Amino acid sequence: MRAIWKGALTFGLVNVPVKVYSATEDHDVSLHQVHNKDGGRIRYQRVCEIDGEVVPYQDIDKAYDDGDKTVVLTKEDLAALPSEKSREIDVVEFVPTEQVDLLTLDKAYYLEPDSASPKAYVLLRKTLEQTDRTAIVRFSLRQKTRLAALRVRGDVLVLQTLLWADEVREASFPALDESVRISAKELEMSAALVESFASDFDPSEFTDEYQEELRTLIEAKLEKGDALDTSETFGDQEEQDSGGEVIDLMEALRASVERSRAAREGKASGTDAAAQSPAAKSGSSSSSGSSGSPAKKPAAKKPAAKADAKKPAAKKKTAKAS
Repeated sequence: MRAIWKGALTFGLVNVPVKVYSATEDHDVSLHQVHNKDGGRIRYQRVCEIDGEVVPYQDIDKAYDDGDKTVVLTKEDLAALPSEKSREIDVVEFVPTEQVDLLTLDKAYYLEPDSASPKAYVLLRKTLEQTDRTAIVRFSLRQKTRLAALRVRGDVLVLQTLLWADEVREASFPALDESVRISAKELEMSAALVESFASDFDPSEFTDEYQEELRTLIEAKLEKGDALDTSETFGDQEEQDSGGEVIDLMEALRASVERSRAAREGKASGTDAAAQSPAAKSGSSSSSGSSGSPAKKPAAKKPAAKADAKKPAAKKKTAKAS
């Protein structure tokens, strides 16, 4: 990774030199626009409306128009702003972590210690962990003053920029002003449905299906060109009906719980069948002895569940090969 900013994290008289790295990246397939008639690429160019010439990026300045006058702001003008010159990330307060609204979280950055000794960095990290607090900081980056939350992720300090208060819209929906009666039975059944889907979140078990399908489509088009029949690549897909408004909520909840439980039982029975196979038996007898300790069953079950979660990806690979 390449550092995009260098400076110091400061709180009180404590100074922590750091390097800033972008913590996320885009995994989407890069596409460009073309003319559907002849496939010619469509490009966007910076054209001056006075002389009609294409202007190189290094020759472009910024301007503000108030309706009567236009003022041009050069790169030197912008670099002269005091905030732009600052190389400090100032801690303004430490707040309870639960007070940071997830809706306001924006771009994430990693902070790397940038000094001979990382002691001050580690001290701040451990302090945030022990106090269960998030540091609210203010700094300037790429010609913008930014508010951010400083928190801990593993052994690294993470800086996550926050939207300003006036950038978050107020939600006002008349339907929510109406009085709605929820029965105890409906709440109980809804809680049962939640419990039937309960699990520990593991982001690695999820994939971007659209991007995988897009790559499959691109590979098939490269191989077969315009003669491609998408039904051969993906199979015949029925249009999914989102359905109308649920009339009998209790019946819908009950059916959902039953379907979820049936799916889990089917997955569990598949795991048990795999455990009863000769290979599994010989493996278990060699590793656990004749006693067959039941305490090891959950450990054997979890990888099987992950394998089930990855089955769609395996199908896609088969489709790619065809």
